[in-house]
Amino acid sequence: MPAATLADRAAPAALRLPDRLRLGAGIAAGNLAALGSRLANRGSGASIRGQVLTRIAPDAFKLLLRGRRIASVTGTNGKTTTSHLLAAAVRSGLGADTRRLVTNADGANLHYGIASALSAHRLADIAVLETDERVVSDMIEYGRPEILVLLNFSRDQLDRNHEIKSLGRAWRAALERAGHAGPTVVANASDPLVVWSAGTAANVVWVDTATSWTGDAALCPACGAVLVTAEGRWDCPACELTQPAASWVVDGASIHTPHGDEVTPQLRVPGTFNVSNAACALAAAVELGVGMDAALAGMRTVTAPAGRFATATLHGTTARLLLAKNPAGWAEALPLATSDPVILAIDSVAADGKDVSWLWDVDYEQLQGRRVVATGPRAQDLAVRLSYAEVEHQVVPDLAAALATVHDQRASAPGVNGAIPQAPVDLIATYTPFQKLLKMAGLR
Repeated sequence: MPAATLADRAAPAALRLPDRLRLGAGIAAGNLAALGSRLANRGSGASIRGQVLTRIAPDAFKLLLRGRRIASVTGTNGKTTTSHLLAAAVRSGLGADTRRLVTNADGANLHYGIASALSAHRLADIAVLETDERVVSDMIEYGRPEILVLLNFSRDQLDRNHEIKSLGRAWRAALERAGHAGPTVVANASDPLVVWSAGTAANVVWVDTATSWTGDAALCPACGAVLVTAEGRWDCPACELTQPAASWVVDGASIHTPHGDEVTPQLRVPGTFNVSNAACALAAAVELGVGMDAALAGMRTVTAPAGRFATATLHGTTARLLLAKNPAGWAEALPLATSDPVILAIDSVAADGKDVSWLWDVDYEQLQGRRVVATGPRAQDLAVRLSYAEVEHQVVPDLAAALATVHDQRASAPGVNGAIPQAPVDLIATYTPFQKLLKMAGLR
């Protein structure tokens, strides 16, 4: 079978008249709702567009996926950034014909969010879609994606996804049902649960991401035995599950390709974990038919995917915004936070996960010697954890007040020649306060 290229266009699927009418009515109503949301300054309207659309046309998700070349990106952490990197790579490969591409750049990754993005770009035949872990099975069944990127698994939103192996089991079943008609899976070989989940796929491209987080990978997902790690590779001593040999390998700031080349992505987003995300995006782009040079050039244009790593001035304080939703995310974000003070924002509504017991799995001890401002509705819970970590902190529950407090502290202890320090303060937030920050900064 010849390799895919971006010149290969998908053929639009014909819809029955009732489906066309219902879908058209849903899209029209959704667009009106989105316009109302923007006029009311409630946001971009992408989410409400999808909710209205899928209420009127319940099959919109299925219908709008048809007839497109789809690359789906999923995982607990990094799927937004990886989706942006992959979309940028594809856009670079398309050159002037970028209208062929649709992506849910705002991160709305549930059924209605994906339907919303697709409805706004009906003629685009290539779709790069960030996909929530719970939507992956439906994506495989109804979207028949060409590429499925599986990044990682870790505990997230414990009240809803407290047993992450159940998600992996659903992925395995969906890939098994798809058989040889299923996607080419670009999978993280460093994550045991991802490897087990991808075990039923007909075609897998393995990426050794050199993942450092092992807090959710102690037991073999196949048999329950304790995994062992030697020379940077994991293995189950009780069954056949072991870390597969990878054709793409992350080595520090470089990526080794299947052809023996070593490339340096030179990303504009920080963190070694984003090199791993870039390796997965690069492997997926090449599978889609994007040239290596064009893919790398595109990925180097990504600066603040959906507001992550953006810098903004809020209530007098210049802050760099970092998102951390779970222990694995905090393990990546905390080493990036080098400012003093640093602001940590915690909430526990549905989008964050109502159970904040994960705070005790985060190594806040690395903040010792610096000042922390704890903010958000669950700031007191964070304060207890920081006390045990022996980290100096103060609690300012209101987010705007916390930013103003840092500004006042800087003003009372100015730097060179009496000037207030202008270096950004690192602000790490869970999902809900992060979205509030984006709105405050005019970035959403």
